[in-house]
Parts: sequence; C-alpha cells; structure tokens
Amino acid sequence: MNTRLLGLLVAVVVFLIDQVAKYYVTGPLGLNVQDASLTLLPIFDLRFVKNVGVSLGLFPASGALMRWLLVSVTSVVAVGVLWWMLREKKRPDVIALGMVLGGALGNILDRTRLGYVVDFADLHFGTWRPFLVFNVADAAISIGVAILLIRALFVRDKQAGTPAPVENEVNA
Repeated sequence: MNTRLLGLLVAVVVFLIDQVAKYYVTGPLGLNVQDASLTLLPIFDLRFVKNVGVSLGLFPASGALMRWLLVSVTSVVAVGVLWWMLREKKRPDVIALGMVLGGALGNILDRTRLGYVVDFADLHFGTWRPFLVFNVADAAISIGVAILLIRALFVRDKQAGTPAPVENEVNA
C-alpha cells in the first residue's frame, strides 16, 4: 500500500473511532452531563467531561473568541501535520503522523460543533489518576507523538544508496 494512502487511512480510522466512541458515551450510554460516570473496571471509568481548554486544561476557551482561536491554532497544526505526513517516506513515521492527524481532526470537530471537546476515559488507581480524563483522539495524538519522539531519538534508519559496512576478512 502507498505510504501516503496508509497515513490518510490511519487518520480516517482514528477520527471515526474517536467520533463513534464519543457518540456512544454521550448518546446510548447517556453520559452527557458533566461528571456523569459509569465504572467499567476497578481502574477504569467512563466519565463525561467538557474540555474547554487544550491539553491539561490549559488555555480554557472562556468565550467565543478563544474557542475559535483554539480551533484556528489546532487547524493550522493539523495542516502542518498533514503536510509533513504527505512528504514523509518512513512508514512508522507516516502511521504516527496519521494518528496525530486523526486525533486532531476529531477534537477540532468537537470544538467546532459543540464548543468543547468530549473527554470520557478515566484511568485511575484508587484515587490516583495518572492522566486527566481523555478520549480516543487524545490517546492517538499522545501515542503518535511518542512514536515520533522515540524514533527520532533512538532509531537510525539506513539511508538509501549507502552501502552496508563490509567487515574485514582475515585470511589465515
């Protein structure tokens, strides 16, 4: 499969899973009131949260101007990610960028349509919560960025056209 097409496919799949999960939590499950929750596992709840800010609740959109500013900024970032993804040649990086793009588009649609991002996944260990309440889009963005960082810091891909090093042979 063409690498660019794969990246776009990953973005579409992440976007669709994110939107279906948000619909299911707020629709059929009826968790559409702030902090309404449903325990699925002793360490995992579905908990509806209106996220009016960006990551970690920073920069809350207190009004229409701030809301549309956040939509604009995240849209510019999404376009940048798309541009990078369409030029990237390494399959793992393209997949990671597709995850970031799909997640960004899911959150942009929420903020445009609703004025906030629907968060619902609450991972906790007793009262300790290692993460804020998040959604599929947030998870995809975080995992995609982690993959890009790990690959940038620790993976050395072979450059095209560079011959593999030849070991010296010792004749006895």
